[in-house]
Amino acid sequence: MPKKRSGGGLSPTQQAAKFLGVSVLAGAVLAGIALPAVGALGLAAKGSVESFDELPATMKTPPLSQRTTILDADGGQIATVYSRDRTVVPLKDISPYLQKAIVAIEDSRFYQHGAVDLKGVLRALNKNAQTGGVSEGASTLTQQYVKNVFIEEAGDDPTKVAQATQQTIGRKIRELKYAIQVEEELGKKKILENYLNITFFGQQAYGVEAAAQRYFSKSAKDLSLAQAALLAGIVQSPSRYDPVNDEAEATKRRNTVLQRMAAVGDISRAQAADAMKAPLGLKVSKPKNGCITAVKGAGFFCDYVREVFLNDPVFGKTKEKRAKIWNQGGLTIRTTMDPQSQNAAQRSIKDHVYKSDEVATAASIVQPGTGKILAMGQSRPYGFKKNETQINLSVDQSMGGGMGYQPGSTFKPIVAAAAIEDGMPANKTYPSPYQMAYPSPVSACDGKRWVNDPNAPAKLQNENSSEVGPYDMREATAKSVNTYYVQMISDIGICPVTTMAKKMGVVRADGDKMPQVPSIALGTQEMSPLTMANAYATFASRGMYCTPVAIESVSRRVGDKTTSLEVPKSTCSRAMSENTADTINTLLKGVVEDGTGSKAGLGSRPSAGKTGTTDERYAAWFVGYTPNMAGAVWVGDPAHKRKMTGITIGGRSYGKVFGGEVPGPIWRDMMSGALEGKPVENFNTVHIPDSKPRDRGDGDGDGGRDDGDNGGDDGFIGGLVGGNNGGGGDEPTPSFSIPEGFIRGQSNGGGNGNGGRFG
Repeated sequence: MPKKRSGGGLSPTQQAAKFLGVSVLAGAVLAGIALPAVGALGLAAKGSVESFDELPATMKTPPLSQRTTILDADGGQIATVYSRDRTVVPLKDISPYLQKAIVAIEDSRFYQHGAVDLKGVLRALNKNAQTGGVSEGASTLTQQYVKNVFIEEAGDDPTKVAQATQQTIGRKIRELKYAIQVEEELGKKKILENYLNITFFGQQAYGVEAAAQRYFSKSAKDLSLAQAALLAGIVQSPSRYDPVNDEAEATKRRNTVLQRMAAVGDISRAQAADAMKAPLGLKVSKPKNGCITAVKGAGFFCDYVREVFLNDPVFGKTKEKRAKIWNQGGLTIRTTMDPQSQNAAQRSIKDHVYKSDEVATAASIVQPGTGKILAMGQSRPYGFKKNETQINLSVDQSMGGGMGYQPGSTFKPIVAAAAIEDGMPANKTYPSPYQMAYPSPVSACDGKRWVNDPNAPAKLQNENSSEVGPYDMREATAKSVNTYYVQMISDIGICPVTTMAKKMGVVRADGDKMPQVPSIALGTQEMSPLTMANAYATFASRGMYCTPVAIESVSRRVGDKTTSLEVPKSTCSRAMSENTADTINTLLKGVVEDGTGSKAGLGSRPSAGKTGTTDERYAAWFVGYTPNMAGAVWVGDPAHKRKMTGITIGGRSYGKVFGGEVPGPIWRDMMSGALEGKPVENFNTVHIPDSKPRDRGDGDGDGGRDDGDNGGDDGFIGGLVGGNNGGGGDEPTPSFSIPEGFIRGQSNGGGNGNGGRFG
């Protein structure tokens, strides 16, 4: 004999038999209630039975989408993000008032019938026949739950959502069959729990916990009778009964629920009357979703984490699979962000550059030897208002950033590393005249050669006329002598430089290949601050390059189970020998101690770094490091339109901006705060023999000590055009024109680069 269900009602077997055997009634349900305009009841019934048999035996139940929490390295919350704001809670954590209210108003015979309420069907059919329309439905709470599962499975795809909610016979058949299955497998209490967690309550709140927090700023278990009745009433039409936008309509609906609860005996009439007198008592919490809500100015770090999740195959083989996991949420993501470093970065940025300034700044800090991103900030906040942006100025275009910015002379240490790794002594001397044509030919990769155009040779010059060699590597690096570094790359060839850059993770921000032209020695290729910070971390870690990582761990909650997901790991590889790295560290210590980066010095804490200022001062940089942290600061116009001459930044006026003057102090203050309380570590340095002593003037270009607004700078691409001499003299007037294609050049056989060609 078929088993009788607890709480009354037919068993699933009896329900199926009833459904299949009484085909006329099925047709009436489908055609008379769901589709009143359809008249062929017998045909509908016949189709119903056939469709019923063809359906899969088991309904797929996707995990409910929930909010994802992003944490910093210490476990502090950065932000919550979600496709649907939902926190799944067990029935015991839901107010009994709400449990009774939802049953009373949505399906008062829930505990008496099975998946299909035949008595309710007949009642609804009779009423709809009298009105000539659909004034009453007959879906049980179980059927409503099944429909919500279909909607949840559709996600944010509007086409799939429409299919899940369309008023068709096929959809109704599927809903009825799976309701029978659900009743058999879950039982009434679990169905009610699932329904209360999946249902939409308006105001971006899915499930009772999110709804209770949204409307009353309290947990679902603490809801009063009147509050529970209000939420239960919203479900039928979240827009119509929205208490935030229509308090009067919501109040009427709440009172209807209270009256219904009294009518079915869940509460007394006196309780209902008292509750109906109570004000709504809303205490609305605004939705807090997305990286725009991030604390500590970490909106862009939050956005970077999202980009990593959606792009890294470790989280799913396809982009669609990764997006599905992200949208389902329920994730707890612990990141590498160090709150001390992040606070220091944002504080320094705020002190030096205002969000309303004509130019912006972006900064990143990386931990050498691990690739961990410790901080990421910028002066224009994450947002949609004036002086806000959603573009992460610290990262590559593929990760939500822009096209990048020419790094100027901050690229020169990469050239030096390639030369030293190739066997060049650190005291190598070049004539380094004030002005010269690019040497030609210059070897490139794949046996090609770059050749300067003999008819219109590309030329370059140093920052000012006092910079005349010969120079050795130490002094040329401290003063950022352009002609020295172009002679160096011409000597060793272009390929060792691009190879070294690749080993250090240095790529163009737009994803294009690095061109095979000698002007790359002057920093002509657009990079992101994160790329440069992580590249210099290679020097700090004595030659070991580690890919950047932002995620420490990810746990995922599905139902009552929590599992750990695999996360991307940093991959470390040797980019150069320890001796090469130690030599670069020695050279770049000199830049900070007695060169262009003197204003970025950290006092008694050893540090190293390099300044950079680009073509016509569209951007200025300082990239530097200690043995335990590496950071990059860029200042400029993201649109590449505003030259940084005659400009006010952070309330201070500048005749001309250069790397040591604005980015340097930002870096200094940022790193000082980030390193406070951290161990003071020393570099491994090498002895670099002095070259032949030579009496020199004080002109510094992007070299020597910066003494305020009259200090040196890089001028065009690290000193190609313009700038002032260290002694405050007049700017040199460029005596050459810039050939078309000079900056980026072309690497094909017939194209020009640096005004030259490949032969």
